[in-house]
Amino acid sequence: MNREPTAIPFWSAPEVEASLRGTLAHLERNGVLAYPTETVYGFGGLIDSASVAKLVALKKRPDGKPFLLLISDTTMIDRLDLQLSRAASMLAARFWPGPLTLVLGGGERRVAARLRGPEGGIAVRWTPHPGLQRLISAIGDPLTSTSANLPGSPPAMRAGDILTQWPSAVASGQLRVLDGGTLKPSAPSTVVDCTARRPRVIRPGAIPSELLREAVPDLVGDQ
Repeated sequence: MNREPTAIPFWSAPEVEASLRGTLAHLERNGVLAYPTETVYGFGGLIDSASVAKLVALKKRPDGKPFLLLISDTTMIDRLDLQLSRAASMLAARFWPGPLTLVLGGGERRVAARLRGPEGGIAVRWTPHPGLQRLISAIGDPLTSTSANLPGSPPAMRAGDILTQWPSAVASGQLRVLDGGTLKPSAPSTVVDCTARRPRVIRPGAIPSELLREAVPDLVGDQ
């Protein structure tokens, strides 16, 4: 008898700890992970080329549309040889951890080319989600991230949305789903490109530009 696909509890601190061993083993096999964030549920995996290729195939991601990296501390930026400009450093100091994604230069020798955006940078966010922070710390490297939904479908706000849309991937073991409960509706992260001389908002989001300009007055974009 076929069993219904299920999700792994990932709500309380004990549940997060109990999930780590199986999740790390799944990621080491280049598996794709679905997990809660501070905004919506995301898909992701390790940052090596094989894991990124599995994520691209599952998501059917077109060329030229990259993924972002979620980190649990800024030492991960140093290990990837990414460049924190003065503006990026000021924004990170003020708004990280939080719903702010910074596009950074560098990392040519450490980051897969498929993760690099059209402007040439790597998008990075220090997630404030406590369970996800614990997982990323256990991995010791960033986790790739993209929204966990089919093209044209709304972002997933609960694990059940993913189980409904991706049953075969879950049943086959290709996709492991972490259940962090139903998320509250929220704006996406604000994305700021910090690869040029002046930082530029390339996607408005949870942190308004006027607040960002309190830390970096020469910010351009989004009014």
